[in-house]
Amino acid sequence: MSHSATSSSPLPATLSASPGSWLGDELTPLSDAGPLLAHVARSAWIVEAPEGLALATGGQAVFGPEQDSRSSEGLSIKGYIPASRPENLGDRSFCKDHGLSLPYVAGAMANGIASVELVQAMGRAGMLGVFGAAGLSLTVVEQAIDRLGTRLAGRPWATNLIHSPYEPAHEEAVVDLYLRRGVSTVSASAFLGLTLPLVRFRLAGIGLDSAGHIHTPHMVIGKVSRAEVAEHFLSPAPAELVGELVRRGELTEAQAELARHVPVAQDLVVEADSGGHTDNRPALTLFPGMAALSRAKQEQFGYARALRVGLAGGISTPQAAAGAFAMGAAFVLTGSVNQSTLEAGTSDAVRKMLAGAGQADVKMAPAADMFEMGVDLQVLSRGTLFPMRARRLRDLYEGHGSLDEIPAADRKRLEGTILGCSIDEAWAGTASFWAERDPAQLARAEGDPKHKMALLFRWYLGSSSRWANAGDPSRTVDYQVWCGPAMGAFNEWVRGSFLDPWENRRAMPIAHNILWGASALMRLSALRSQGVPVPVDCLDLTPREPAVLEELLS
Repeated sequence: MSHSATSSSPLPATLSASPGSWLGDELTPLSDAGPLLAHVARSAWIVEAPEGLALATGGQAVFGPEQDSRSSEGLSIKGYIPASRPENLGDRSFCKDHGLSLPYVAGAMANGIASVELVQAMGRAGMLGVFGAAGLSLTVVEQAIDRLGTRLAGRPWATNLIHSPYEPAHEEAVVDLYLRRGVSTVSASAFLGLTLPLVRFRLAGIGLDSAGHIHTPHMVIGKVSRAEVAEHFLSPAPAELVGELVRRGELTEAQAELARHVPVAQDLVVEADSGGHTDNRPALTLFPGMAALSRAKQEQFGYARALRVGLAGGISTPQAAAGAFAMGAAFVLTGSVNQSTLEAGTSDAVRKMLAGAGQADVKMAPAADMFEMGVDLQVLSRGTLFPMRARRLRDLYEGHGSLDEIPAADRKRLEGTILGCSIDEAWAGTASFWAERDPAQLARAEGDPKHKMALLFRWYLGSSSRWANAGDPSRTVDYQVWCGPAMGAFNEWVRGSFLDPWENRRAMPIAHNILWGASALMRLSALRSQGVPVPVDCLDLTPREPAVLEELLS
């Protein structure tokens, strides 16, 4: 029996019981292991050379009777390092089901920050981009769907469905649009529980294929950070919601029966300490519990297809991605780093701010879409006063029953420092927005002064993101830039490389370098797990230019 060192075949079962011999002359001392480990498509043997352990490539490995007869000719084999290509990370079924070549997702940063251009770049490279539909009008979202459908015909893409507890009609209208325009995959984010529009999207068109298997043409990727929410996504849709869809004529009784055998979300994204909506949970403690919950739900319901769990929040370096895959993540999802790329739907001013961010340059601030609920999100604090000003608005909201109750001195500071205009002018802009989006909000505000105050303050919170995306120079200190500590970690990793200047940051080289580095680290881990004393810092993970990276992957 012989075995080539360039093969990625698994280690022979006979190796541990009867070590083989390696025949060849391409030896790499352990002190020079880094460059070999970086060539992630090349396998290698660990051999006992005269000078000590070394890595062997090329040549021939022999085992069994052939090894017995030729052992004097070769070096004793002590271990093996398989090839570890990026496409083999994570769960291959995730890539197969979504039509991907790589287990990497660019998350749906709202207000179109996860732009058509970003989603297009991801799809063309065999990765999944999710359009940031949250905060946009139905007209803008439909235009994006048109462009994506044309530019990525036959390639993977998805769009966001965000929970809108204060705008249920808008959430339903978004689902109407998605079903009408043939959107097949959504990333469901910020959900506190399941809603009828979400379940309607998931179950629309459910049926049996020609082999008698349940087919669901619509896929949901649920993004969660709490186990109680994850349970909803990993379970079949609640009977009361399914029953309501039957009563409305949107599901048949036969389809309702099939719904009992599929989860609301086949794929779950565990969201750790991220930018935007987040519970700031550490990935190392959050992911294992969610993975265990997924296994329990799989056992409880006996789904025909296994549930999958990916990881988001803090994924911005090879080390973070490697850690995610080592814990069993089916895929990784990035967020903050994509906002700093040239494809993102934001301004050069924001890209420059993000390129200068450190890990500690983030703070929690009130969220516009869930302001009245007291929900926070994570934003950039360096170069902007938004976090402080947003918290001041919450204090005023919690301390007063209406705008008229705000003391004169506070009102003056509110208009002059935060709003940048009079309350009346700000309300005119607020009323104009809601007259187009949801007139019922204005009707409610007429009889509820507290609600009117909330809508006005949400005008500032929402506008601050648009000012940032547009690069409005007159409102720089009010920029709301969603960002987690991952941005600072990314900046540390790329410092001095071609990705250091913000003008050079593109989504594809970033994604490819993260996955390549994760693959190389998996090889280093395999080497160390076999007792080979190789220092962790032997591997240079500095981002490589695309041409160099292509060579390392070939």
